[in-house]
Amino acid sequence: MSFWGSRAMTIPFTILTARLQRKAEAWCQDRKGAAAVEFALVAIPFFFLIFGILEVCLIFIMSTVLENSVSEAARKVRTGQAQESGYTEVEFRRDICNEFFNLLSCDNKLHIDVRSMTKFSAADMSTPKDADGNLDDVGFIYDPGEANEIVAVRVYYEWPLITPIISAPLANLPDNRHLLQANAVFRNEPFGD
Repeated sequence: MSFWGSRAMTIPFTILTARLQRKAEAWCQDRKGAAAVEFALVAIPFFFLIFGILEVCLIFIMSTVLENSVSEAARKVRTGQAQESGYTEVEFRRDICNEFFNLLSCDNKLHIDVRSMTKFSAADMSTPKDADGNLDDVGFIYDPGEANEIVAVRVYYEWPLITPIISAPLANLPDNRHLLQANAVFRNEPFGD
């Protein structure tokens, strides 16, 4: 029999349990690395919270940028500059994009609907969605109207969300996207008189 084997056999069970108890107490009282363990426990929720707050801030900033750009571009329609110079939807889109300050891209994520109507109550500001929950822009047109006509401008932008779990409640489109919307309803000025 080896030295360790024979010695372990002769040590009473109470001594082993006392030693184990002292080792366990010493291990529990040891504070080395406690800050690292506490940080590891708190870091993941903390960073998710920070990224979630940043995500909400980005949505508010981009919504404000979109609303400002729609307001500036719609001014040309309201004053008749767009009608008199023969603006097309492409030029109206360019005017909106020029106000983005390179914060939003003007690719296929931007959807524009400009239409004239007979009364203010006819303006539909709801979000048209298809059966899959995507934006349905099939019926969108560009009709800036004539003098004294009521015009509704609806502009939508599909904003991709960056935080996967925290931003889930913010996603109102499939594929973790948030639909930003800016509206302007006004009566055109009596231009051309």
